[in-house]
Amino acid sequence: MSASQVPPVTAIGTPRITAGFDEYGRLDLVAHQEVHGGFAALSSGELIGLADRIELRGRGGAGFPFARKVRAVLDSCRRQELPPVIVVNATEGEPPSWKDKAILTRGPHLILDGAALAAAALDAEEIVIGIADDGIGQSSITAALAERRMPCPTRIVTVPHRFISGEGGALVRGINGEAHIPPGRKVRSSDNGVMGLPTLLSNAETFSQLAIAARLGPWEYNAVGIPEEPGTVMLTVGGSSTNPAVVEAPTGTPLMDVLTMCGADIGPGLLVGGYHGKWISAEAAQTVTISRKGFAGVGGTLGAGMLIPIGSKTCPLGEVSQVVQYLAGESAGQCGPCRLGLPDLARAVTLVSLGGNAVENVRQAAGVVKGRGACSHPDGTARFALSALEVFARDVEAHTNGEGCGKQVRGVLPLPYTAEQGARKLAVDWSRCDGHGLCSAVAPEIIRLDSNGFPAFPQTPLPPWLENGARKAVNVCPALALRLTEATK
Repeated sequence: MSASQVPPVTAIGTPRITAGFDEYGRLDLVAHQEVHGGFAALSSGELIGLADRIELRGRGGAGFPFARKVRAVLDSCRRQELPPVIVVNATEGEPPSWKDKAILTRGPHLILDGAALAAAALDAEEIVIGIADDGIGQSSITAALAERRMPCPTRIVTVPHRFISGEGGALVRGINGEAHIPPGRKVRSSDNGVMGLPTLLSNAETFSQLAIAARLGPWEYNAVGIPEEPGTVMLTVGGSSTNPAVVEAPTGTPLMDVLTMCGADIGPGLLVGGYHGKWISAEAAQTVTISRKGFAGVGGTLGAGMLIPIGSKTCPLGEVSQVVQYLAGESAGQCGPCRLGLPDLARAVTLVSLGGNAVENVRQAAGVVKGRGACSHPDGTARFALSALEVFARDVEAHTNGEGCGKQVRGVLPLPYTAEQGARKLAVDWSRCDGHGLCSAVAPEIIRLDSNGFPAFPQTPLPPWLENGARKAVNVCPALALRLTEATK
């Protein structure tokens, strides 16, 4: 993968984080200073005061107040008489998200400015920048570090480009040389993080927003956006959009302005907040303004700023099914709700997409995992699946009564499966298939028969727990029509 794969970047209103992108492409240190100017160092008290006054919250998804994180780290440092570590989470392991990679590849010095501000204010031992091992952004951030001096030793750590690798605890474990998975129990990085030191960990965009605010000051920073959530947000708009992009927009911007700019065909629903987010209806999307409060008002969440319209030409249940399968496969496997519960949830959602009357099974499986995991992965996956049942109720009914929605799965919701990773899927040679139906009897959780008695199944990569059943179905096909093939991206 390369930086050329990052979507185009644009802005509504006057750009802040994305200022200079159009003119310079990527801002080296000279261009960065010309566009943004300098800034003064802050004490720890000034850092907390600035973050408080601009209502700065984490932009990685959870939205935790940045000032509270700083206070917790300072308290821990004083209590333990230890120096802190600053960690920039730029891993962005969620397939639909590109905003942090856009900053990494085009405005890396803003990220470094924010990290440097925090490190100097807290007298940090070290700065660690966590990025994914997909190669996107590494050369850019490495070059930026070579152009400047940081207030303390700074290093880059790469982590596997997996969904759960960017979870805070998983990132700290990876930096410490352990497995890149959540710790399995609640561990506050502010107390015990990198090398056992108090650790201030926040998202790449969060540090970039801090760098902008240090230059503008709270009054000018708060002049843009809505009073309770001032400033701008970085959004990734993909899905059915004809012009997918990373968009910087002031809070309070109507959602439809962003979607229209990107040529989005909403169809029956829109996913907001990513694969741990929620689906909202097309009707609800008409009324939303871009903010945490705005999305919460229609039952959604801003999360890490992903906006994914499903479009009117794709089967929403098929798309949802393959994402839940992917999320189940991304489990760290450390606790029962993930290791056992998420595969059950994936099976139930897959059955609904195939026309099975399994809606209650989905609700039951989601109820089993909610609130019981060692990290947020089970809760997020359940939220994604349950909100899909609500928003796509008409499609659920059409699939359940045997008619189907008449639309194909087009890969509108991106997934990282590739043939090289060994993902497989079912295929049929229709010139051989006589509709014996044995395959559906052997693997009913994967294959159902359509109204003409021929096999029907999702055209998506099979999760690992369904491959054995698929092989059995292939082996019993008397016409040798069913086969397993490599899944392409």
